[in-house]
Amino acid sequence: MPEGDTIWRAAQRLRPALAGAELLRFEALRLAGDRPRAGAVIEDVEAVGKHLLVHFAGGLSLDTHMRMTGSWHLYGAGERWRKPRHLLRCRLVVAGWEAVCFSAPVVRTYRRGGKANALGVVDDPVAHLGPDLCAADADLGAAVTRMGRVPEPGTTIAEVLLDQTVAAGIGNVYKSEVLFACGLDPFTPVEAVEVDQRHRLMDVASRLLRRNLATSRRTTTDGPPGSVAVYGRARRPCRRCGTPIRMARHGTQNRSTYWCPTCQRRPPSG
Repeated sequence: MPEGDTIWRAAQRLRPALAGAELLRFEALRLAGDRPRAGAVIEDVEAVGKHLLVHFAGGLSLDTHMRMTGSWHLYGAGERWRKPRHLLRCRLVVAGWEAVCFSAPVVRTYRRGGKANALGVVDDPVAHLGPDLCAADADLGAAVTRMGRVPEPGTTIAEVLLDQTVAAGIGNVYKSEVLFACGLDPFTPVEAVEVDQRHRLMDVASRLLRRNLATSRRTTTDGPPGSVAVYGRARRPCRRCGTPIRMARHGTQNRSTYWCPTCQRRPPSG
């Protein structure tokens, strides 16, 4: 699943071509919700956590969620696509450009401002999300507060960091990298993590995400572009202490977590 910085960069690529332009053609065979009409003006393209939103004048917005497979491409008029047409999920054509979404499992529209769609449903796909950690003004305190509302005792801090209702934008890579940077065992129950440590986790996550908004060579530790501390480095030596990095799958989604058993510890009990 793309991290928040990936979706932010996609929105940055699409915005100059689409924002302010008149929609000439819209194509989405599996669209859920109202269909934007030719002639509608695109007001903005926005990334919110892992959602990429295209806002049309009149209150209609297109929401795409990439999950594990989706991606947005921007092509000049007549330019050859880099993926086959059968993977097309959504296409927006404006003068000189076409934005094409491939393989995204979620392509839907909703009405902003609490307005009902054609089915009479009021839906905002990002209203439940925590603060977007890619944003310069992300309310980290609000994220810490939301962390304290996790309902299930014993939920691990690794799972909590992936909970987009706590803070939006953290994916599997940043989860492992943030926990390493903070020296925290990923399987620590959230209730054992003190408030000051929770603030540090949110601060580090925000700083790492924002550091990578302008590059696709995600870098989370000292070294050349693309360097990471633990993610994807199972059985390789920790860059800090030399202990072999470990990997385990856990949680309801069976996501992989990487950590150094020497550098990352659980807080002392009591």
